[in-house]
Amino acid sequence: MKRYVYINDNESSHKLYCDNRISNRKYTVLNFLPKNLWEQFGRFMNQYFLLIACLQLWSLITPVNPASTWGPLIFIFAVSASKEAWDDYNRYFSDKKANEKLVWVVRQGIRKHIQAQDIHVGNIVWLRENDEVPCDLVLIGTSDPQGLCYVETSALDGETDLKTRVIPATCMGIDFELLHKIKGVIECPNPDKDIRRFDANLRLFPPFIDNDVCPLTIKNTILQSCYLRNTEWACGVAVYTGNETKLGMSRGIPEPKLTAMDAMIDKLTGAIFVFQIVVVMVLGIAGNVWKDTEARKQWYVLYPLEGPWYELLVIPLRFELLCSIMIPISIKVSLDLVKSLYAKFIDWDSEMIDYETGIPSHATNTAISEDLGQVEYIMTDKTGTLTENRMIFRRCCISGVFYGNESGDALKDTKLLNAVAVSSPDVVQFVTVMAICNTVIPIKSKTGAILYKAQSQDEDALVNAAAQLHMVYANKNANILEIRFNGSVIKYELLEILEFTSDRKRMSVVVKDCQNGKFVLLSKGADEAILPYAYDGQQTRTFIEAVEQYAQLGLRTLCLAWRELKEDEYQEWSLMFKEASSTLVDREWRIAEVCQRLERDFEVLGVTAIEDRLQDGVPETIETLRKAGINFWMLTGDKQNTAIQIALSCNFISPEPKGQLLLIDGKTEDEVCRSLERVLLTMRITSSEPKDVAFVVDGWALEIALKHYRKVFTELAILSRTAICCRVTPSQKAQLVELLKSCDYRTLAIGDGGNDVRMIQQADIGVGISGREGLQAARAADYSIGKFRFLKRLILVHGRYSYNRTAFLSQYSFYKSLVICFIQILSFWN
Repeated sequence: MKRYVYINDNESSHKLYCDNRISNRKYTVLNFLPKNLWEQFGRFMNQYFLLIACLQLWSLITPVNPASTWGPLIFIFAVSASKEAWDDYNRYFSDKKANEKLVWVVRQGIRKHIQAQDIHVGNIVWLRENDEVPCDLVLIGTSDPQGLCYVETSALDGETDLKTRVIPATCMGIDFELLHKIKGVIECPNPDKDIRRFDANLRLFPPFIDNDVCPLTIKNTILQSCYLRNTEWACGVAVYTGNETKLGMSRGIPEPKLTAMDAMIDKLTGAIFVFQIVVVMVLGIAGNVWKDTEARKQWYVLYPLEGPWYELLVIPLRFELLCSIMIPISIKVSLDLVKSLYAKFIDWDSEMIDYETGIPSHATNTAISEDLGQVEYIMTDKTGTLTENRMIFRRCCISGVFYGNESGDALKDTKLLNAVAVSSPDVVQFVTVMAICNTVIPIKSKTGAILYKAQSQDEDALVNAAAQLHMVYANKNANILEIRFNGSVIKYELLEILEFTSDRKRMSVVVKDCQNGKFVLLSKGADEAILPYAYDGQQTRTFIEAVEQYAQLGLRTLCLAWRELKEDEYQEWSLMFKEASSTLVDREWRIAEVCQRLERDFEVLGVTAIEDRLQDGVPETIETLRKAGINFWMLTGDKQNTAIQIALSCNFISPEPKGQLLLIDGKTEDEVCRSLERVLLTMRITSSEPKDVAFVVDGWALEIALKHYRKVFTELAILSRTAICCRVTPSQKAQLVELLKSCDYRTLAIGDGGNDVRMIQQADIGVGISGREGLQAARAADYSIGKFRFLKRLILVHGRYSYNRTAFLSQYSFYKSLVICFIQILSFWN
């Protein structure tokens, strides 16, 4: 199914599609009372208390004042309902603030201020620098002459690095003053959750262009909750609004969470109720028999000779009320009070305060503290959760020479500094690739210093390292890159960018040297994506040794290479590349095939080694929790190699030979099926061996596995203590949590970005980190902490303590009430 969005048409799309009002509310004013009562009475214990309270309204059978039951019952339900109402009011207030935010849109050819909730599909929305995007837009214009803009997507994928977005080719060159008059139609798919794809077409109506079809991709969109950065202005057409945006489709409403203790008490309540029925039937029959045979003969009993039709029920129901203290209503009051008190201990814990930021721990949900002591699986995000998302250039190997091995910092190695000072050709070429083979944007601050905005922390580390080695990426004007080296200025014209993909595992740029007119291909990527494509005769053994050495140190490695191109070779390839980029069928595969034609016969220059800093205490925390029998899964939107390196550094998995990584990959059902069967067979064989085995899966293969081979993947999940899931979407994170919950495992999800909210809400326990990516995860979580290392204290100290004490309290209340019940029964017979 598709939708047709008519640009700047105020009538066509208004009736067909929803407006931009977002709603995360669980209740409305009208349905709050019935819905909340339905949820509370969904528990058997509450149903039981309601039954007892109703029986006590019958004065003929009750031995106590009904207020003794109805009072606490109403009080408890009122407190629970008030808490739910307050939480829902906060959600409403947050929605109201977002819905009433003022934005610029074009209406009837005039740009005006309206509230964000009044945006409709087809409206043209104008954004200024640092504005939050109110809905999903297709870009049609920016302040950049090349049609580029930069957005921060941390609310979607958890990455704080800037992403580049570009206007469609058909909109290039349209004058700023004409953008508010533009007319056309966008053919796009119906709303979905996939934040990585947007396969659509754009046709502009005359006089702008004569109905030519222009293909659109996700690179031509900016999605809701992103922020416009380093771009003076941008405008786009609203294609998805309200809860139909990609983020809105991934967002979920938190459901009430039932702890293991509550579930156990519900089961005990059911078992005790069955026992009561048996006791009541036996005693009721005995009581009626005694009444008819003995009681009527006793003058002081005053039984009438003939009673009403329901007389047989009086004695059994009296026994039911006598036995009702076996499940005292005080147990619910006691548990709720104790849980609230234990949650306060988390808030008051001075050892869980992050003194760098001053952020304390906080328990938002006071009802699930004891579940912290029963966690079996922890599902964790990577970027900003395990790592600080700050990378540092440490070592390198250039033309067989190792730098930084002795000092641990190549940027302080005198050999490298001397080689740069004398302009050694190999070193200069290596540092040049570091400086310009990227998508980094240099920005001059008011003080004149150059700041870099990068899409990945790897690129940021490389460009900053190159600058410290005097190869300064100084400016980018349109497609002209300006490099300053040892007092001279070198200019390159950027011709093409061959973006990184998980299949190619490398990225390249084609540049033209403005001094000599030479065409050059510069590449960087994983060793398996660069070294096999070296030109015939080049020795790569030293580079392989360098990669192995750096990997053993837990450093992230990249190989750098280059190749000089002939002009006619480039021109012929450029035509094929443009054709592949505009196709609507198998576009990604076609582009990869064309890139493969150019990325060959490399001259490998060297290897870089980058340290991805973990947060303090992360490896120790994970090791301690694993020793406690807790399994870890890493769910990240990052690249596979990055995730694996972090997993090794964090003690998720052991290096070989003790540890083993099994890869699940494939783009088709058959490929994924074969891969799953191979990994599952290996898991079955090694399950009895003391070997640390984990599997790695990417988002594409995961989607196929969950859809078509869920049973096999579930068995694999049960067998594996550790998993690394890469390039996964927010909804896939939630699906994995749901999968483990369906196997009756107690799950905890921890993250720090807006893309982790769905996972946090789905888990039995959600923990949010108040980090660099905002407070969305912390606000949606049951518990919020300042750093990952506090998770150890949260689980092993507060969790174990509250579980043991709450369990003791529930058992104590049960046995105490059981004893009292039998004492009263014996008293009755006496």
